[in-house]
Amino acid sequence: MNKPFKRVFVIVLDSFGIGREPDAPDFGDDVCNTLKSIAASPEYDTPNMRAIGLFNIDGVDCGTPAENPLGTFARLRELSRGKDTTTGHWEMAGIVSDHPMPTFPDGFPPKVIAKLETAFGRKIICNKPYSGTKVIHDYGEEHMKTGALIVYTSADSVLQIAAHKDIVPLEELYGYCRTAREIMQGPDFGVGRVIARPFIGAYPNFTRTSERHDFSLDPTGDTMMDALARKGLATIGVGKIYDIFAGRSISETLGVNKDNADGMAKTMRVAQRDFTGLCFVNLVDFDMAYGHRRDIAGYARAATEFDRWLGGFMAQMKDDDLLMITADHGCDPGAPGTDHTREYVPLLIYGAHVKAGVNLGTYPTFAMLGATVADIFDAPLTTKGESLLPRFVK
Repeated sequence: MNKPFKRVFVIVLDSFGIGREPDAPDFGDDVCNTLKSIAASPEYDTPNMRAIGLFNIDGVDCGTPAENPLGTFARLRELSRGKDTTTGHWEMAGIVSDHPMPTFPDGFPPKVIAKLETAFGRKIICNKPYSGTKVIHDYGEEHMKTGALIVYTSADSVLQIAAHKDIVPLEELYGYCRTAREIMQGPDFGVGRVIARPFIGAYPNFTRTSERHDFSLDPTGDTMMDALARKGLATIGVGKIYDIFAGRSISETLGVNKDNADGMAKTMRVAQRDFTGLCFVNLVDFDMAYGHRRDIAGYARAATEFDRWLGGFMAQMKDDDLLMITADHGCDPGAPGTDHTREYVPLLIYGAHVKAGVNLGTYPTFAMLGATVADIFDAPLTTKGESLLPRFVK
């Protein structure tokens, strides 16, 4: 089989779901459809994703399908027991998680808090599920007066530590997070991510900085990056990819993005370089800045801005480049609450050697993507996914 690709760009639109999965009620979700919610906004305009085949995907009942799609497209279902960033990214890279990562809807147990306080040498305040912007408003003053660390969680498997940079210097905060990562292990307490949340300013106008840093569990199985690394190929991470995979088999990272525009600019710079392998990109604003805040117009604008950039990216792609656009879960800004939503995700595939107008249908796992990337480079990968390459390569 012809395998004409030298560079693969996988771009994750964080939380860009396209409709509820059948088991959504098991995850506390009823009606949810991120794409449908934002496509109804007057701020939404994505002609390039539409041209590749976004609105031609199985089950998508909004927007106008392209008459002659430029790319290949599919709908992927999450097989893992989760709807969070780590689980979604791990699965697309090849790891299916049979057991959900622990969550703490009532806060962390007293014995965990006591262990953390002893290790930190500081008291802990809050210890509840909380909005990241609201928690610094409600606890920021107490933190600044006492030096106690703001520890909180969410519906996801996370432990977050917020601290003002004037009280806790950045590297010290990162150190507390590394300590917490060592403590939060095992099936009962091994949260997917420990997250540093630095903030600045004065009450009531505290603001979070862009210096967030995620400390993830080590991946529990084989990933497409492991497969490529074994062959000495490039595995370049843009955004929080390095953090999500605890740095494993990432040959180079361009760091956490300040915003989507920063991530897109970094991706364009990578595209101007010569390499063989994978560029794996996460654009988190869709989720962090708009989905969780239930900002339909903001989410729609972000999609429009990405699509404008996408047109330029597609125009400069080389003949041996492959572009794959997908998502890691949903976060429907039109749904109740502030949590992620259990949704199918899109897979849009585009390139000079990609068949046009091929509907691949629906597949049972995000890991189809990882299996496909590994197959492109003849890199053996242990995964439940299967390569889609034979179905779309010219």
